[in-house]
Order: sequence, then C-alpha cells, then structure tokens
Amino acid sequence: MATWVFEGTVLPSGDAARVVFGPGEIGEVLPGRYGVPGLVDSHCHLTMAAGPNGPVLRDADFAAERLGELAGAGVSVVRDVGGNREVTLELARTPDDSRPLVLAAGRFLAPEGCYFPQAYEPVAPEDLLAAVEAEIADGATWLKLVGDFPEVGPDGPIRGSKVSPTYGLDVVGAVVDLAHSRDARVAAHVNTDHVSDLIRVGIDSVEHGTALTERDLETLGARGGAWTPTLCASVSPSPNETPEQTARRKGRSEYLASILPLAEQYGVRVLTGSDVVGTVAREIDMLVQHGLSVEQALTAASTGAQDFLGLTGVGNLVTYDADPREHPEVLATPAAVVLNNRRIS
Repeated sequence: MATWVFEGTVLPSGDAARVVFGPGEIGEVLPGRYGVPGLVDSHCHLTMAAGPNGPVLRDADFAAERLGELAGAGVSVVRDVGGNREVTLELARTPDDSRPLVLAAGRFLAPEGCYFPQAYEPVAPEDLLAAVEAEIADGATWLKLVGDFPEVGPDGPIRGSKVSPTYGLDVVGAVVDLAHSRDARVAAHVNTDHVSDLIRVGIDSVEHGTALTERDLETLGARGGAWTPTLCASVSPSPNETPEQTARRKGRSEYLASILPLAEQYGVRVLTGSDVVGTVAREIDMLVQHGLSVEQALTAASTGAQDFLGLTGVGNLVTYDADPREHPEVLATPAAVVLNNRRIS
C-alpha cells in the first residue's frame, strides 16, 4: 500500500498539520492544502430513488453505485435512515475498507397510509415493538420512526397538506425505551409541532424538523440530541411548484434561518444529510445560507457528526485546493480523497 502525506490546514479546527496515511513516514504529498477528516452524510437513503408517484426502493447494485459517488465526494460515513433493509443492514453488518462506513436503521417504521407506499412495508402499532426487535437483531444501530406524515393515497401521491402524527406517544415512548436498552438510537421524521412530544418521550435525533422551537432545542440539547435539517430537501425549489407551494417553502426557509443559529447555543448537534435529492457539499452551503458560520457547517458535516455517532475521522481525509471557509464552492470538487488510509481519488 502506498504512503500518502498531507501537509496543510486541517478543518474545521484550522490547525496546521502533517498527516501520514500508509505504512511509512515518507510518501507522496497529497494535492490540496486544506483538509477535512472525512465528511459524514447523516441522513442518507442508499436504496431510494425518485419515482413518478414518490420514492421507490432500489437494490444492492444501486446502493453500491451510490456509495461510490459518496466516497468520491469525500464522504467516509453514511447513516442510512430508511430503505431496503435487506441491503442496508447487510452493508452495516459487513464493513469494507473500500467504501464508506454504513450505519443503518433498516426499514421505515410507519403504519398503513403514513408513508410513500412503494418505499416501505407498513407496521401496525401493535406490531411496532416486534419490528424494532427484528431491526436491532439484524444489525440496526438506529431506528427510523416516521413521526408524522400527510395522508398518502394507495398509488403514492400525497393527498392535501394536513400532516398528522403516526403513532401514539405511549408506543413511541416504548420504542425509545426498547431501543436504548439495546444500545440503539431513534431518529424521527417530523415536520409539525408534534416534534415537541417526540422530544419529550426521548428521541435522539430530529430529521427535517421544520417546526422546531427554541424550547424544543433547549430540551433536545440538554440530553445531547441532534438535528438533521436536510435543507436540500426542505427548502429547495420543486419543479412545477404552485405559487402557494413557493410561498410555504420560502416561509420554511425564513423560519429555519431564524432557529438554526440557536442550535449550538442549546447544545444541539446539527448534522448534514443529503436525503434523496442533495449532497453534503450543497447542504453545508445551505446551512451557511441559513445562519451558521462556515466553521459550524463544516463541523456539522465532519467532526461534530463523528463525535455524535461515536466515531473518529482517523484514516480518512478529503482535501481542497482553496480554503472552504472563504470559498465554500470548492467543497463540490475535492482535490483528493483518502478513505480508510487509501487514496481513492
């Protein structure tokens, strides 16, 4: 195995460093003078693709191609938060140095009519704890709870804009308790003020969270929780959106820009997630547009996420020719990527 050497500034800390990857102390110098110790995609769906009536599940080949794209962009860790459980849990059970590390939640946990029908198998409330046990037994370290959702028709499209809770709080609390007793954690999709109740019963990370309040941040932060706002999915323009949809989207964007800067103040770990439609680089840029400093956004995409997930960036590095703190656009074009001590690009 070749030895590679990075000499430059390590972000987000800004420290000057010399980092060696490989068996010796002397090797070829990596291009790029600014480096980040591996990016983290904390809200990813490796087996989901856009379909005509909503997301659809894909197979192992699709996931492998997606992981290759993520690796080339400098992503060293992926938290998959719902999809084809046979594929994602197998990836989580079988780490491979040639690809990013995968942490998986397995299936989406939602009852009938409360998620996209081509992307999940419904779980009735009375079957929820058994489903949780099965996911954890098969290697899930996270669980993906669909906490609220609009009504969905049997063929897929969302009907109307009203969003309702999916499960009662008693069963959600039991899910959280069971997960924690098995050393697993719960990530909850939620876009209404139901988020307050879900935080109260103990969820570990809020996904999307477009209705989070300052009080919610205070409660979540007090126990070291996280928030993945997925701005690429939440506030990006959609093709053929109506004027009413545009107004709602812009309202979400303005609200998130007012609340996101408060997260660090209350100890909430902000994370970056591509969802189905974005990239980590674009999510960093959008976090900055919504009130975070470049350093805070880079932390959300790297060392902060690694710390929250109980990992380190050792053996991983993505480098850039220019300083991303001054030129965020360079995040989309890495100079070099080292994954598990091997240069892959």
